[in-house]
Amino acid sequence: MQINQNVFIHETDRAAMEALQAIPGFSAAMKAFMNSFSERIMYIENMATHVRISEKQLPEYHAMLIDICDKLGIDVPDLFLKLDVIPNAYTSGETKPFIVITSGLLETVPEKLIPTVLAHECGHIVCHHVLYRTMGSMILSGALMIPMGVLAVYPLMAAFHRWMRCSELSADRVAVLCDGNADNLTEMCMRFAGFGKNIAYDMNVEAFMEQAEEYRQLIADNKKNKTLEQMRFSQNTHPINVLRASEARAWTETENYGKAKRYFDSYQKGIPPFELPVSWNEKSFNGKNYDEAVSRIKELGFTNVTATPVSDKALFIRENAVTSVTVNNASNYKEGEWAGAQSQIDVKYYRPDSEKKVFADQPKGIRLNHSHTWYFGRKQKEAEKEFRSEGFEKITCEPIRDITDPDDRNNNSIITVKVGGEQIFRRGDTVPSDTEIVITYHDLNS
Repeated sequence: MQINQNVFIHETDRAAMEALQAIPGFSAAMKAFMNSFSERIMYIENMATHVRISEKQLPEYHAMLIDICDKLGIDVPDLFLKLDVIPNAYTSGETKPFIVITSGLLETVPEKLIPTVLAHECGHIVCHHVLYRTMGSMILSGALMIPMGVLAVYPLMAAFHRWMRCSELSADRVAVLCDGNADNLTEMCMRFAGFGKNIAYDMNVEAFMEQAEEYRQLIADNKKNKTLEQMRFSQNTHPINVLRASEARAWTETENYGKAKRYFDSYQKGIPPFELPVSWNEKSFNGKNYDEAVSRIKELGFTNVTATPVSDKALFIRENAVTSVTVNNASNYKEGEWAGAQSQIDVKYYRPDSEKKVFADQPKGIRLNHSHTWYFGRKQKEAEKEFRSEGFEKITCEPIRDITDPDDRNNNSIITVKVGGEQIFRRGDTVPSDTEIVITYHDLNS
């Protein structure tokens, strides 16, 4: 399963991207970019002018990159070293991204921080930033000519500046999760802010965090200072170092970080995560075929996904097109919110006279409230109680005694549920009340 980018996306990144795409000139800029952009030219330029890092050239850095890509489940991009005194690293490309680090970076940060830098750059790949960042860099540098007036280009440039700063915060979260904490990222920001590689002074992290808080107050308490900040930093493509470090550290103290870390740890172990970020909003699937929506949501790791036909029709909607998607019967969720992997996801789609057809085809019996996937991992006693409350009487519980630790969270959790001998069944299926229910579950080996 591909790692879910919404585990890392910063709230301001998501909002800034929506604002960028809403700019009237964005579509024209994208068209101009796609017509002129050549990934091959960029690759030829890198091969001609920079040193390619590989298992044969600076192999220690290549090994660092491989380790990070393994953690993130992505292909290993090409890595180049550029002669430049300015400490920097950047990622460009489209279908085959590449990373460039400068000689100034190696002169500014100690070797132990290079994996943090590389994880940050790989973060742009995981978060699907690379194409837009390449486009933004070309627009902001003047390398891409857009068929628009100056007055129309300025809001687009301002929106790109804003989004590129916000996207850095998402990539920082990738680095934090790869490192296991925010310590390395904080040190990296401190070195970019003033501590060079060879400065022998002790670095006081708490003083740096206090500086960040004082800066926030300085701007928040004075409108003039806020205006001056906007004038000074509005054209930056990276956030201010002191705030960047503070933002990463603050995230590690939130509930969402705990969820992201548990997801990331589960991903490393190859086991299904308990919670997932919702990676769509109420409009994402509207108008699309419901099969496509169901498949996409299942690919994200949600196991209890159903499709329900409805006869209510919006204007111009096609048959079998999605009308709404609910999470645990709620439609007021936001993209990026976390939900249990077994949450009830219902994709409603338009089908003419659906209510009449369902009613006509409905046999007598008990209507199942859940599909077979809903029961995976749930407690046996909970499921048995539910089936009995629905009216089923023939319920058999079969323990599989494979648990040795009484504190194992899998103890008493369901492996399979069979309804009438069938291991696969859907929510809404109607079966006779005398149907046999067989629940197989993990139990203590004692």
